[in-house]
Amino acid sequence: MFSTCIYLLVYYVIRYRRKTVIENLNLVFPEKSEKEIQHISKSFYKHMCDMFLEMTRSLSISKEELIKRYKVVNLDEFHEFEKKNKSIITLMGHYGSFEWSNAVDLVSLNPCVGIYKQIENKYFDRLAHRIRGRFNSRLIPSHKVARQIIKDKQEGTVCGYGMISDQSPKIGNAKYWTDFMGVKVPIFLGGEFLAQRLDVIVLYLHVEKVKRGHYEVKFIPISENSKEEEKFYIIKKYLELLENQIRQKPQYYLWTHKRWKHRNATPPEGAIID
Repeated sequence: MFSTCIYLLVYYVIRYRRKTVIENLNLVFPEKSEKEIQHISKSFYKHMCDMFLEMTRSLSISKEELIKRYKVVNLDEFHEFEKKNKSIITLMGHYGSFEWSNAVDLVSLNPCVGIYKQIENKYFDRLAHRIRGRFNSRLIPSHKVARQIIKDKQEGTVCGYGMISDQSPKIGNAKYWTDFMGVKVPIFLGGEFLAQRLDVIVLYLHVEKVKRGHYEVKFIPISENSKEEEKFYIIKKYLELLENQIRQKPQYYLWTHKRWKHRNATPPEGAIID
């Protein structure tokens, strides 16, 4: 009920980023009618407000409750990957409740590490760090991730690293462009670069919202021998899996995220256009 009240305030009164949401939806779903776009938009805002409440609930929720609400449905299969004595990089998207993904650390055999982008506002960055690291989960800021994963490998530490990989890179670093949701945009290559350099297992985190406040997640293998994969295979497979989820249930993607902002920009010299 509280989330619904927040939705009414955010959508109808504050009108938070409504223009951005509608522009994004129209861009990637040109075949949908105005009525369908409005329906997805409203459903998305309801979900976004649920996520906000879930994030704040993270400050007090018990381990048992979090595991029940963010359930790994193929945990035995995930454990088999963990037993291979290789670190794992799990690629995620801004889909479902990505803020609760630290629940995986509560049921995994190996320590799980969250990779996050620091927020410019120091207060909100500390709050986000407190929420994501509440159960003593290890966190690495994105600008230090390569150095830290290499150090872990040198020390023989086997971990699972969670990485959201649908961000839009800075235009100066936009070295690879391909289609995402039918739009040609630059792609963040950090996950693939690290995976191939360190030869880790790569998985995709498939998230299903069962009902409000309850999710089921499944680990889908992308590559068990990332070093042997062709260049861009890993990132393209990840985008395919994420895109399939978005097309099936678009209301659970973060449409306030300006993912397609560089679509009309000029690629930097030397960029690969796929």
